[in-house]
Amino acid sequence: MVLFYGLMFSLFTALVVIVGDVAIKVAADKAALVSPQMIVGVMLYAGSAVLWFFAMRHITLGQAAVAYSMLTLIALFLIGALAFDEPIGTREWAGVACALAAMALMSHAEA
Repeated sequence: MVLFYGLMFSLFTALVVIVGDVAIKVAADKAALVSPQMIVGVMLYAGSAVLWFFAMRHITLGQAAVAYSMLTLIALFLIGALAFDEPIGTREWAGVACALAAMALMSHAEA
């Protein structure tokens, strides 16, 4: 159950950061360093630090990092392609496959 809570906090942290990333991407596309989108992105990043604290109370740093990285990679990969028309190539698909494999390897419960 500890692993479950840790992974859920890691994944929720990633979701908060993903929304922040999208806000910052919108600001960057407008070349607007000082903008509502940039402010929202920075605030979400700050909030994610608190969530990250709770994730690390329940699981190892490695497990938290892999869960966070996997969700972030997959979500931003899809958002980039669908919302910003960014290209998807073999390298991107390989990265997603490696993230999934890493998550499978790192998520085994400790004995």
